[in-house]
Amino acid sequence: MHGGENSVETEKRSRRITRKRDRRKTAAAAALLLAVLWCICAGAAEREEEHLNLYAQSAVLMDADTGRVLYAKDADTPRPMASTTKIMTCILALEYGDLDDAVTVSSYAASQPKVRLGAPAGRTFRLEDLLYSLMLESHNDTAVMIAEHIAGSAAGFAELMNRKAAELGCADTWFVTPNGLDGTSEDADGNERQHSTTARDLAAMMAYCVWKSPKWEEFLKITGTQNYYFTDLEGKGSYSCCNHNALLTQLDGVCSGKTGFTGGAGYCYVAALEDDGRRYTLALLGCGWPPNKTYKWSDARELFGYGTGQYKKTDAFLEPELTPPAVAGGIPQSGDLSETARVELTLDLKEEEKTFPILLKEGEQVRIRRILPDTIKAPVRRGTAVGRIEYLLDGTVLRTDFVYAAEDVPAVTWSWCARHLLKLFLP
Repeated sequence: MHGGENSVETEKRSRRITRKRDRRKTAAAAALLLAVLWCICAGAAEREEEHLNLYAQSAVLMDADTGRVLYAKDADTPRPMASTTKIMTCILALEYGDLDDAVTVSSYAASQPKVRLGAPAGRTFRLEDLLYSLMLESHNDTAVMIAEHIAGSAAGFAELMNRKAAELGCADTWFVTPNGLDGTSEDADGNERQHSTTARDLAAMMAYCVWKSPKWEEFLKITGTQNYYFTDLEGKGSYSCCNHNALLTQLDGVCSGKTGFTGGAGYCYVAALEDDGRRYTLALLGCGWPPNKTYKWSDARELFGYGTGQYKKTDAFLEPELTPPAVAGGIPQSGDLSETARVELTLDLKEEEKTFPILLKEGEQVRIRRILPDTIKAPVRRGTAVGRIEYLLDGTVLRTDFVYAAEDVPAVTWSWCARHLLKLFLP
């Protein structure tokens, strides 16, 4: 009897121990799960600092001085860019034309769809006035007038646009029309290509227009004007223009920009901002469709806010140590062939070139890479490029300075040896 009771008690005690152990396991598992969830949330919060909530299908914020992309969302997918095309039309007109040129409206230009200036064929305007029509009101007929005046035809002007894009390194850009209306044409290889660009290329083209073109001041003056009034040369019609770049007056530092829209491209926007010596350009492609016309302003504010809040202007220039390399077969300065001939090196930089202002955020550091030979073959001529200094950030070369020989180092020849021996043995 007593043996049976002891057995029951033992079983009960065993069950209690098992329940306690199970509760401890459950508590430990719950604690582990909470820890994992906390880590995931913390990591997501950290990543969120780098992730902007943008509407645009493609977006880029660029350091306009170096071309470095500071923020990107699908930066290299070619997309139609609508009337942001007109920044290229404008800068080429400034570079190839004269502001006082007389431009006559052709029947083809007059037939362009809205939005348009609406001048009849045969009417004549000053080129400068048409550039305000182009950039403030985005008139499609004006773009064709300008293209025909500069290159003889819209197709010829498109060739000029593509040549310029290639010069700027915008390899993923293809222009078909001067106004940004959709179209296709064949490239040099016979491939059919759509009128398109990438956010990266568009931001780079804007940086060129606003700060690097020889006509950047004229471009800024036109695109920074709020209102403009003009007449044709005969005085038959009067026209007024209002700038549709709302951020010119709504966001401090914005100095230029161009909007665009087609059914295929959606709303697009390209803009430039300067703040305390920092220069940014941005590009937005596929930034909503009707009725979401304001998405581009929201995205632009967020991108520019990210740039001005995260990046500071820093001078990354360093005067690198340049060790004189040996010159194989060269004559040492002392004339003693038992010594190794060497050549002094120089960067040959002007004083204003001894600076490298770049936008950096906390934790970023520019690294210098010296690409210099240990030995150079004689003879060496002063001013000969013998190597280079590269400035790198995250593996990308941002600047290259060439290194030059600072002096001549002649080669050892039989005639030199003969003269040297004579000097040694003759009084």
